[in-house]
This record gives sequence, structure tokens and C-alpha cells, in this order.
Amino acid sequence: MPQVSAGLLMYRRRGDQIEVLLVHPGGPIWADRDDGAWSIPKGQAAPGEPLLEVACREFREETGFEPVGPYRKLTPVRQKSGKIVHAWAFEGDCDPAMLRSNTFQMIWPPRSGRLQTFPEVDKAAFFSLEEAARKINGGQVPLLAELRGLLDEA
Repeated sequence: MPQVSAGLLMYRRRGDQIEVLLVHPGGPIWADRDDGAWSIPKGQAAPGEPLLEVACREFREETGFEPVGPYRKLTPVRQKSGKIVHAWAFEGDCDPAMLRSNTFQMIWPPRSGRLQTFPEVDKAAFFSLEEAARKINGGQVPLLAELRGLLDEA
């Protein structure tokens, strides 16, 4: 059974430009990765857990920002890993420099026996839809295209 994640895609308008908030995973494994490494703020859902609640919780935990709807459900996507990502788009704004992420622990360096703490997300930034398509995990690119279509219709 594939893992299921839920997340929020925050967007804002800057003139005639749409920008989306993406986050970069923390920890040493992701430190030197950029294009294709960014993501919407998201996290794993437990079986039966309401997915929109998971998405809002994970957004708060990974960014420190409080999401405010209304939320627009997007079509779920499947990442290369097989993980299914459910997402909702909402219009909002924040200062990425004020990011406050939860942390995780892992043994680092490998086989050292040293348990170290890292932020789950080490940075956040707003990107144009075009730049976001380069930065985001490839499996999440359809979320950006769907958002563009929804906003073009409005």
C-alpha cells in the first residue's frame, strides 16, 4: 500500500504574476540539492486521518505559519517513490525569513553513533510558477499546472 501525504500549496499574486511557497527539506542528505528537491509543505497521514487536517497541521509544523482557507482541492499526484500526495491550494502570504520548522533526529555521519537534530525544513521561498516547476519534486509539478488552470479560469 503506498504512503499517503497531504499538504498545502500557498500562492500569492504579485501584479500579474502568481508565486507559490515551496519548502526545502532540512538535514545533510538534502543540503547540496536544489532543483527538484523543493516541495509543498506536506506530511504523512495515518490511515483514516482527515487529509485536509493533516495538510494544515503539516503546514504549521513545517513553516510555523497558520494557514487560512478557503482551500481548493487539487487532483492527487503520485511521486516517483510511489507516495500519493493530496493537496489543497489557498491564497495567502508570509515572510519566508520567519520560517520556524519542527525538527527530526538521525544518526549523522552514518555509522558514527552520533544522534543529531536537524530542521525538517531548512528554508522556504516564493517562486514564480515557471521557476517553481524547476525547483519542485517532479511528481508535484502537476499541482502547479492545475493551480495555473484554476486561476486562469477565475
